Amino acid sequence: MDSTAALDDVLAAAPAAIDAAATLEELDRVESGLLGKSSPVGDVRRSMGGLDPAERPIIGARLNEVTERIQGMLEKRRAALEMEREALLLEDDRIDVSLESHSFPLGALHPIQQTIDEIVDIFVGLGYRVADGPEAELGWYNFDALNTPPTHPARLESDTLYLAHGKPEDEVLLRTQTSPVQVRWMEEHQPPVYVVAPGKVYRQETTDATHLPVFHQIEGLAVDQSIQFSDLIGTLAHFSREFFGPETRVRLRPDFFPFTEPSADLSVSCFACDGGQPGCRVCGGAGWLEILGCGMVDPNVLEAAGYDPAQVSGFAFGMGAERMTMVRHGINDIRHFIDNDLRFLSQFR
Repeated sequence: MDSTAALDDVLAAAPAAIDAAATLEELDRVESGLLGKSSPVGDVRRSMGGLDPAERPIIGARLNEVTERIQGMLEKRRAALEMEREALLLEDDRIDVSLESHSFPLGALHPIQQTIDEIVDIFVGLGYRVADGPEAELGWYNFDALNTPPTHPARLESDTLYLAHGKPEDEVLLRTQTSPVQVRWMEEHQPPVYVVAPGKVYRQETTDATHLPVFHQIEGLAVDQSIQFSDLIGTLAHFSREFFGPETRVRLRPDFFPFTEPSADLSVSCFACDGGQPGCRVCGGAGWLEILGCGMVDPNVLEAAGYDPAQVSGFAFGMGAERMTMVRHGINDIRHFIDNDLRFLSQFR
């Protein structure tokens, strides 16, 4: 067979052989069979030196033409196979984002913290500042500076958790109230003083439906010139309406606290029955809910902080965050707050 006929046969057979290659490896073998050293094209290329000089340019031109056309077909098929391989790789790595993924519920503030934040926001809106202090406190700040004498029952080890119990001037204890924060603030700031002190407090209590050894208090203090008991009533009435609703009424009854004189406890009208309906789930039919203690700051407390009672006066109040949360939501067992039961906590998300 002459060279031209051999090249024509290769060119005629090339399309089918190239299209039949299903992988890049098969295409490489086809290329070797069409254009390699042992192929008919390779044979023609080696025979070029023995051709007649007049015939050599004709065969050479045909050889180049056939080689270029076959290489073009090979490149086109190789590009198609590479795209197919890339598509297969992408398919294997594909993530179906339409499928539901594993999701975890977002956390939320504990109901006690929600209550603290809301109460603090109300007083901050009145111009109060937030004060903080140590939870391990000196006996002087927890008792003596608050007009609590050494003989007071609260100073017994049966009531207070001591870290270092001994002489009153150097004993260390876990604070039983956040009132020491008020004394520390007055020592460092001159009047006027308007602060709220939220925080954790500790008492020697047996855990039951209404008591915990660790709970939270929010206390407030206002000291300025010419502050009167009516200012205390107006402030707490505003707070009660903001926290429980605009129709809330307040009632004050005389009480006793060592650090205030006169002292009172404040109750609000029941927001559930508004008047004491028998069997009310919140007030039990009483019509009133006791929420906090308050009073005018005792002059001895002002003197202990370095203030002159003849020049300034003030009022103070304190409430339990757990108590406020229980009253507002009709919760009858304080232990729910520490049980970590998601069925209970999820209600306050």
